[in-house]
Amino acid sequence: MRVILLADVKKQGKKDDIINVSDGYAQNFLIKNGLAVKYTEGSNKRLNSELADREKKENKLIQECENIKKKIEAKEFIFNVKTGKEGKMFGSISSKQIVEEMSRQGIEIDKKAIKSSNSVDSLGIHLISIHLHKKVTATLKIHVKEV
Repeated sequence: MRVILLADVKKQGKKDDIINVSDGYAQNFLIKNGLAVKYTEGSNKRLNSELADREKKENKLIQECENIKKKIEAKEFIFNVKTGKEGKMFGSISSKQIVEEMSRQGIEIDKKAIKSSNSVDSLGIHLISIHLHKKVTATLKIHVKEV
C-alpha cells in the first residue's frame, strides 16, 4: 500500500515522503497512529499544495531576513567602555549587550543568533556573524572605544 508520511518514521522515511509498505503495517500502525495517510489523488494534491505553501512562507521569511541583514550591515554599533592601565578592557562585550544595543537602534534579533568564535574584549573594530536563517548570515560591525 502506498502512503504519505505525516511525520518522520524511523527506518521508513521522512515527513511528506510517499512510500510503499505492507497493508497491515499501514492500516494497523501508520494510519492508526496518525503517522501517515493513504495515498490517493486527493491526498497527493493536498500534499503538493501544502509543500507550495511552505515554500512561499520560507521564501517570505528569507526575504525578511535579507532586509534585516541590510539594516545590520549598514550600521556600525559603538560601545564605550572603561579601560585600565595600558588600555585593557574590564571584561568583554556580551551577546546580551549587543542585542540590547541593536534593540535600541530598532533591530530585533535573538541573542542565540549571534555566533562569535572570539570574544569582544579589546578596543577596536570587531566583526561578528549573526545567523538570521540557515541561508542568511549577516556581519555585524562593532566599534569598541575607550571612555
